[in-house]
Amino acid sequence: MLYIIAILTAIIAYLIGSVSGAILISKRVDGDDIRTKGSKNAGTTNMLRIYGKKAAVFTLLIDVLKGVIAVLIGIAVDYFVADFLMVSNLMLADSQGGFLIGNIRYIASIFVMLGHDFPIYFGFKGGKGVATGLGAVLAIDYKVALIVLVAALLIMVITRYVSLGSVAAAVIYPCVAAAFMAGSGEFNAVYLICAVILAVLIIAKHHTNIQRLLNGTENKLFSKKDKS
Repeated sequence: MLYIIAILTAIIAYLIGSVSGAILISKRVDGDDIRTKGSKNAGTTNMLRIYGKKAAVFTLLIDVLKGVIAVLIGIAVDYFVADFLMVSNLMLADSQGGFLIGNIRYIASIFVMLGHDFPIYFGFKGGKGVATGLGAVLAIDYKVALIVLVAALLIMVITRYVSLGSVAAAVIYPCVAAAFMAGSGEFNAVYLICAVILAVLIIAKHHTNIQRLLNGTENKLFSKKDKS
């Protein structure tokens, strides 16, 4: 039963993630798809360059909220499962899905990211998942999210490379999550694995940005070219 609940939650999270704020807003503004303009990325930075601050802010809010909502659903499911098992007085072994108890929220964080990156509504071509990942992490643990966010923003402000801050945030996130686990004395393998997967998804989607950073050709924020 736990496997079915986890799968259904993952599907819901994926469908939520597939709602692309950038694509919907760009089509609303001028009937065009943001993926045909600028860097051709369905994300906040490209929206800022093409449509301005207002469109970028709304895109950011939608993408962050997707992550928050999907994980909150996962948290609600976790509480439901825990209550059900308590009332039923059931103890499940890992082979019966026991490892999923309390961990469906982390699975939801991965699938909302997959939905954003590969949206079923828009030909499986989406954004890079940074804002949605931030929303997911905020819902999981706001303290971890704030540390990662501050670090990313500092890097972006200092270097003016949004991509560098985003990739750095992806690398920092599992490290901070692991540090918090060590501090609390409660190690959660599922949480750490999902944190690593989330980081890998973001880094993988930034592979062209990473190559340009290494080549010294990456576009800086507010510069005239649109490559990020």
